[in-house]
Amino acid sequence: MAGNSKGRSAGHKGQGNTAGSGGRIRRGLQGKGPTPKAEDRPYHKAYKAAQRQAAARPRRAVKPGSRAEWVAGRNAVLETLQAGIPVQTAYVAEGAERDDRLRDILKHCAEHSITLLQASRVELDRLTDGAVHQGVALRLPDYEYAHPDDLMHHALEQEQPLVVMLDQITDPRNLGAIIRSAAAFGAQGVVIPERRAAGMTAAAWKSSAGAAARIPVARATNLNRTLAAYAKAGFTIVGLAGEVDTDISSLAADQPLVLVVGSEGEGLHRLVRENCDVIVSIPIASEVESLNAGVAAAIALYEVSRLRG
Repeated sequence: MAGNSKGRSAGHKGQGNTAGSGGRIRRGLQGKGPTPKAEDRPYHKAYKAAQRQAAARPRRAVKPGSRAEWVAGRNAVLETLQAGIPVQTAYVAEGAERDDRLRDILKHCAEHSITLLQASRVELDRLTDGAVHQGVALRLPDYEYAHPDDLMHHALEQEQPLVVMLDQITDPRNLGAIIRSAAAFGAQGVVIPERRAAGMTAAAWKSSAGAAARIPVARATNLNRTLAAYAKAGFTIVGLAGEVDTDISSLAADQPLVLVVGSEGEGLHRLVRENCDVIVSIPIASEVESLNAGVAAAIALYEVSRLRG
């Protein structure tokens, strides 16, 4: 019968509108490709051994200024943004837990048109050199230092030329504080050595309270040669030291001045002293050995401003 014949056809394999394998059988026969190396498999003991060796390997020393400045961690990032420090790019880790600090960071970036990129936590670890970033980091732009000669010519064009030079100031917070004082008391700029000295890091920017955006900072390859060039151009080189008897209040300030400030610990280098026309001090109580470099610079700059009237 036709009905019985039709039923047998419908139930027979390979006949009629039956569902195919969708390529599952063919894909199953193709295999999964070559087996990864043992050191590339995260759960293999060879992988873990390779990671331990990498962690124990000494890191290559990085010269100051040879890589970008990074700020990592939610509190540090938020404080940097609120301080108005220039930011090149902000990074947020994928899946970072939202809290009030992260929301404020995202809001600030949106309101100030700061580029915000998403990265994996592994990538953030690499970028920040293993810092505790808490899922967020900032990359600061390279600071554009002025040339000491350009700063010198700019200062000489002003009515009362005044430039601050720093010798052996290694604390970026002191650098930032001195920049702030220099701007407050009318200096045209600050000169720092290229080596063995603090540079314009995030800490220096923050301590300057925004003054670093208003006053140029120059970097000298050789501070002594720079002092000699300024002296030849007509500047009087004034060194600041605590052990001399010449009071800064006796300084003849009605001329182009370079105020040289040394570190709290070692003071001025011998050659730097020899390049100074006069060494002056700030009178303090005998019970106190010395002043912090940032405080001493602020007092000296105030005194120069007062003498100039």
